[in-house]
Amino acid sequence: MGGRVLRMVAGWLVTIGVVLGVSVWSATPAAAHNSLTGSDPRDGARLAQAPTRIELRFLAKVDPNTTKITVTGPDNVPASRGTPTFDGSRVRVAFVPGAAGLYTVAYQVASSDGHPIKGEVRFTMTTGTPADPTPSPEPTVASPTPPSPSAAPTSPAASPPAADPAAGSTDDSGVPAWAWLIGGVTVLTALGLGLLLRRRRSTTR
Repeated sequence: MGGRVLRMVAGWLVTIGVVLGVSVWSATPAAAHNSLTGSDPRDGARLAQAPTRIELRFLAKVDPNTTKITVTGPDNVPASRGTPTFDGSRVRVAFVPGAAGLYTVAYQVASSDGHPIKGEVRFTMTTGTPADPTPSPEPTVASPTPPSPSAAPTSPAASPPAADPAAGSTDDSGVPAWAWLIGGVTVLTALGLGLLLRRRRSTTR
């Protein structure tokens, strides 16, 4: 009776050992391969407000030297800034939102056995960040061209005022008529005085 019990206990122990061995053996390769366990934003999310950063969470610690993270938006426009930051099994990168549409976070990490693990996380932005408006050029107004000196209207030369005929008449020599009159009267007076003096002298003799 006692030997039978011992054989049963031994059988159970062997069975349990085999099960544990198989479990450990199957878990060892799985632990050697890293994998993504979560992300923020989550895969397939639709967001109206853009996050400030993107976070990827992995099963095991990731090596910064072998980890690559790229974020692209619509038309493959880059949507990240700076270098990723690492905290154990977490990787974070600053997010730069652009146009509305599908954004893809591509990652590549190395497992402990050196095997690279690649994958993608996709989310959609329902609203976009408008681009800076380009100022339209102001219309140019042509400044008025000053008139050319040659085109300026010429004013007629001022003609000298005509001589007033009432101021005094002159002959062709330019001597006024009144001068001739005074001269004639003076000559006649002198002749008259001369004749009178000659008569007086002749009478006194």
